[in-house]
Amino acid sequence: MKAVQFEQFQGPLTLVDRPMPKPRPHGVVIKVSATGLCRSDWHGWQGHDPDIATFPHVPGHEFAGVVHEIGSLITKVKVGDRVTVPFVCGCSECADCLAGNAQVCRFQWQPGFSGPGSFAEYVAIPHADFNVVQLPDNINFDTAASLGCRFATSYRALVGVAGIKPQQSVAVFGCGGVGLAAIMIAKSLGARVIAIDPSHRALDFARLAGADARVDAQFDEVIKDVRSFGGTGVDVTVDAIGSIEVVHNAIASLRVQGTHVQIGLLPPEVIGDKSSVPMHLVIGRELTIHGSHGMAAVDYPDMLAQISKGYLRPELLVDRIISLANVPEALANLGTNPGITIIHP
Repeated sequence: MKAVQFEQFQGPLTLVDRPMPKPRPHGVVIKVSATGLCRSDWHGWQGHDPDIATFPHVPGHEFAGVVHEIGSLITKVKVGDRVTVPFVCGCSECADCLAGNAQVCRFQWQPGFSGPGSFAEYVAIPHADFNVVQLPDNINFDTAASLGCRFATSYRALVGVAGIKPQQSVAVFGCGGVGLAAIMIAKSLGARVIAIDPSHRALDFARLAGADARVDAQFDEVIKDVRSFGGTGVDVTVDAIGSIEVVHNAIASLRVQGTHVQIGLLPPEVIGDKSSVPMHLVIGRELTIHGSHGMAAVDYPDMLAQISKGYLRPELLVDRIISLANVPEALANLGTNPGITIIHP
């Protein structure tokens, strides 16, 4: 099969022929119909993820396709099923998985990180009866491929973690795929949304996603403008990009007893840097800070129902479709296209 791989961190990305994967007894092999290009793939290629330990390595972690082959212990998933998979696959047996929190499973497996991913014609998934999600007939593969990391992560962060309510003010910092999804989801919940990004093109996409106001992070007074949008600060801030400056600005923009949700991954050189969180504001304003890490397969039906009914339209955020041959250039230049890039293997 065709696949894109790298043989060392930050090394060349090459399109190669690889052996077809085989399913484990509890797993399946999926023929990839569409897969998304995500900043997390870039982080993995750069060496920011300790789960990548075997080379050559195939990235790719958000995808949709058709079940091609099943393992001997599979009882629910069938060959020919149209499916997608969350980017965090649970073990199905630990206390977190049994409690419905597979996104924080201690024994989690992530396609494109723990093992070969979806920048390929086929991908193998473990514990498939637990992790594979059936797609409604009216959700196409391109839309489904945009869900696994960006949209699902934002959905759980805003619905399950922050608990956004109608008329609340929400500031989304970073208008890449995760941020644009967060804007669209917050608007569907009845919130007022302000988008912050240094890119005019990204801010144009933010308006398409439904943002009520936009702030140019390169020239505007970010904290002042965001706090003004909420009156005396906003109810909820979301860091959808990941940087020391954004963490500080987002938390400083909150009203008293506001909530910050951290989705964006910070680069490894700043992880653990406590100075990036203004704790005097957290204490003085009684702020709440949450981390949010993906969404378990068990939580997908509600999100898929919202998409099926047309309340959420992630397909509007798809900016371009490319082939596997275009992946090396696209991943190297990630960030120049604010919308979602979909790959057709």
